[in-house]
Amino acid sequence: MPAKKSFLDRFIEKVEDIDPGSRQAYILRLLREKGFLETVFDVINEGVLVVDGKLRIRYFNRAAAEILALPEDLSNVRISRLLPSLDWRGLLGEDPECWAQSAKQEIEILYPERKFLRFYLVPLPEEPGLAAVLLSDISSLRRQAMAEAEAGADKAVSMLGAEIAHEIGNPLNSLYLNLQLLSESGSGGISLEESEKQEMIDACRREVERLDNIIKRFLQIVRQDKSDFTMLDIRKLVVETLNFMKSELNDRRIAVKCAWPENLPAISGSADALKQMIYNIMRNALQAMQPGGTLDIVCSATPEFLSLAFHDSGVGLNASQMREMFRPYKSFKPGGHGIGMMIIERICREHGAEFGISSDGDSGSTITIRFPLGGRIRRVLGE
Repeated sequence: MPAKKSFLDRFIEKVEDIDPGSRQAYILRLLREKGFLETVFDVINEGVLVVDGKLRIRYFNRAAAEILALPEDLSNVRISRLLPSLDWRGLLGEDPECWAQSAKQEIEILYPERKFLRFYLVPLPEEPGLAAVLLSDISSLRRQAMAEAEAGADKAVSMLGAEIAHEIGNPLNSLYLNLQLLSESGSGGISLEESEKQEMIDACRREVERLDNIIKRFLQIVRQDKSDFTMLDIRKLVVETLNFMKSELNDRRIAVKCAWPENLPAISGSADALKQMIYNIMRNALQAMQPGGTLDIVCSATPEFLSLAFHDSGVGLNASQMREMFRPYKSFKPGGHGIGMMIIERICREHGAEFGISSDGDSGSTITIRFPLGGRIRRVLGE
């Protein structure tokens, strides 16, 4: 089947059949319409570019030039260099009819400044081999969302403080009563057997341990890591955490499979905080699986990000659980206190990392952490 001709090709074929006077009128009309359309495209806030199959930029409007800081000479510039986080090879390999469905996503750029963009790739039916790239700057929306997330985190911590105060009350009352009885026994007010005294001392010890656990849980959320970040090997942190959990993994016959890229870049972060995060993720995975389950840990890297994914073979999460799992004190397992996910999310935000979870409700869940590379850490809390 012959290739479909573009509008311009068809126009050129017909223009020779038009008499010179009419031809001049057509050209003037085209120039006026071209000027009108360029004026329209230049006053809108969305960036518009036209690219060809070799990723060369054939047209751009004012907003696109400002968003991407386009140079005057575009002869050696490819759109893939300006928007490197996109899989251009995959996009170009798609049937153009599928572009509009497959190429709608949010991306991050770092030049000329850090921005978040909503990206669309739309085929041009009248111009085979060409596609329009539409860009919307959503950085302000992202900042607003992050501010709301911080406000929500602060509110959650306040709520947690109230809950902690309530939890502390019970062991303090128990300690007070047992110590009062021991005091009265020592002063001769009441008579207690040695076994009863020992039982009260053991009860006091248990309540002190309970108080210590409550305080530790609270500090895991509210305490800021004041140490300087260092360059870390994420594989080493995962292996150290797996060794720490080795006994529990063996007791539950959990098989752990790890996949690492050949060239693993270092990330910037706090080793203690990241090991706490990894432990919480793997602990949740273990509790979601029956004995004999499998935990897959897969790491991948691009020039911009390092991704670490944990997939368990557990029961998965339904839509309702996915909506509520980040609520304070919300737990789906017996004895859970509902702050594990808050700790994971907070550590991710402190490291400028993106956190995602997916589950089909039948074949387990996958938690993915995406760390920025190249020193692009942005401390969201505690700045």
